[in-house]
Amino acid sequence: MSYRTADGASYEGRDALGNEKFSVSIPYDEHGFFGRECPACHQVFRMNGEDYDALPDDLVLICPYCGHDEEHSEFMTAQQRDRALQVAQDAAMQLVSDMLDKSFRSMARSTRNNHFVKVSYRSKPFYPQPLPGINEERLVRERTCTACGVRYAIFGEHRFCPVSGALDAAEIARDALAAETAKLTALSDIPDAQRAVLREQGVFDRIAVDTLGRVVGIVEALASAEFASRAQGADTIVRGRGNVFQRLDDLAQVFADHLGVDPRSLPEVDWAALHRLWAARHAHVHADGRVDAKYLRSVPTSSLKLGQRVVVSERDARIAIEQATALCDALVVS
Repeated sequence: MSYRTADGASYEGRDALGNEKFSVSIPYDEHGFFGRECPACHQVFRMNGEDYDALPDDLVLICPYCGHDEEHSEFMTAQQRDRALQVAQDAAMQLVSDMLDKSFRSMARSTRNNHFVKVSYRSKPFYPQPLPGINEERLVRERTCTACGVRYAIFGEHRFCPVSGALDAAEIARDALAAETAKLTALSDIPDAQRAVLREQGVFDRIAVDTLGRVVGIVEALASAEFASRAQGADTIVRGRGNVFQRLDDLAQVFADHLGVDPRSLPEVDWAALHRLWAARHAHVHADGRVDAKYLRSVPTSSLKLGQRVVVSERDARIAIEQATALCDALVVS
């Protein structure tokens, strides 16, 4: 049997098992990208169509957000499934119509000479409706994987390339620091009346402190990954030393002893500023922001007294991002 299909779909015949095969096109956007949706976390990303077509047919795709991997056809978006479903429904309608045609024609033939029962039947040709279009989240920025060269786009924090897997630690750190900068910049777009309410509630202070905490975590993750990939016997070296990469001087000493570079001596890194900011983060995490003996040991030039609260400003948060960027760059190229 032959099937009529809408523009964008075609009948491909039967496979070896006798199943009907159809091809359904997925239109690209104006940038040449199309959507994919993770079957596990259900978040959407986009991939360059030209790059995707060049990949092997048995490609296992990786969710850039959660890392779930599965056969690439399982990553269809809801709109793409609706498009394919209409082709399947059109085929089913034609199959049923063909069966009815054959049945009624047979009945008509069998009653042709019957003077008491007459059956007549006229079939109508089936005309499929146009396939639904695709109107998914638009491209914001094109990214290119440094490992495999595939172009893709994401809409949130991600840790994986859809094709080659886990991203390089330095790339993750750069993205994370850029996100912290964007977060602070977005605060300026809040209307003045709302800003006054948020300021009175301490929201901006909390954001600055949270940003500082995120920056410390970003540096720790990057330093840990770099050391693990470059130092022989890295696990043995840091075993039993706790969060060694969260403590600035310990981080510097480990890199100096085992990788031959001491970030404390690098001119592009303001070690004193980092010490002050890391100490402020520690005070807010462990002492509700109050100055303790540990803070004063870390920042001996501080004019603050025991029991006072360390105020972290937006400017402090921006300095932390700037200095963390310099430190991360130094750790990667060292």
